[in-house]
Amino acid sequence: MQSHPNVRAVQEALDAADTRDGAGRPSEVRLLPEAVHTAAAAAEALGVGVGAIANSLVFAADDAPLLVLTSGAHRVDTAGLAASLGITHLRRATPEFVRQHTGQVIGGVAPLGHPAPLRTLVDTALERYDEVWAAGGVPQAVFPTTYAELVRITAGTPTEVA
Repeated sequence: MQSHPNVRAVQEALDAADTRDGAGRPSEVRLLPEAVHTAAAAAEALGVGVGAIANSLVFAADDAPLLVLTSGAHRVDTAGLAASLGITHLRRATPEFVRQHTGQVIGGVAPLGHPAPLRTLVDTALERYDEVWAAGGVPQAVFPTTYAELVRITAGTPTEVA
């Protein structure tokens, strides 16, 4: 699985960005024994709180992709987010839309390693964790990083999303 093209693309993007985990080591994609399609499943597999999981949620924002990296502890307030961003129509993207814009499948969407950069928002709730975990391009791949690194490597905008 380490040779899966999505996992390679994520690791190459992490390496190019010189990304660090919560202990200051280079971030490396890790493979879990089983696929984790939800934040709760990922948290259980990693032995961390669900809030430390950075969900990568793709939305269609007036038909353009919007990546929201949100804490697994809560849901995105789509109405409030749309209003604050001046978006007329904000809806969860279809699996086809997600794959088209990220090259990855729902449940494994990483914050980076996409064919082209996506407009990205990073949930400020993730800032309370020394280390956060994000998907690594496929449902059984994850990597550790920090809130500050997520903002930096995605050129994301810190945003309250709940």
